[in-house]
Amino acid sequence: MYKIGDLIIYGNQGVCRVDEIGIPDISGIAEDKLYYTLSPVYNDGKIFIPVDTLVYMRPVVSKSEAKNIIKQIPKIQAEIIENQNYKVMEDHYKKLLSTHKCTDLIYIIKSVYGKRKAVQLQGKNLGQTDEKFKKIAEELLNSEFALALDIPKNEVNKYIEESIKKIQKGEDML
Repeated sequence: MYKIGDLIIYGNQGVCRVDEIGIPDISGIAEDKLYYTLSPVYNDGKIFIPVDTLVYMRPVVSKSEAKNIIKQIPKIQAEIIENQNYKVMEDHYKKLLSTHKCTDLIYIIKSVYGKRKAVQLQGKNLGQTDEKFKKIAEELLNSEFALALDIPKNEVNKYIEESIKKIQKGEDML
């Protein structure tokens, strides 16, 4: 069970803070269950979810875990998924998102960047499905890494790029 103040990943909502644990004063909510009251860190609103929910939840990665994941980025092999059926593509990306692993988010991002380069060489544009899931993956990854690394969300990509350059030069990460 999480504690008040914990930062967690809640489903595909992303990073949320546990504000309260108890029975919210809301009509229609079962009064025999405990609920988490969650606040999305980068969005407005409140989420009331039973403590025993089946929706995926996990703690935000630590700073050292984030750095270790960044070290793995050069080794994550992207795969260009070529399929004319957008539903097959969508299912593939949804399956990867459902693991809630940072490495799978990176896989999506790298795969879509690779696909973008390939289609541009053919004089074409990347499909909306690829763009949509790349954007979701980047938002989830950057939100979590920003908190783990204690940097602004808009600086995560720069931090990753600089870290990878240092790794490739054999230097220590930032």
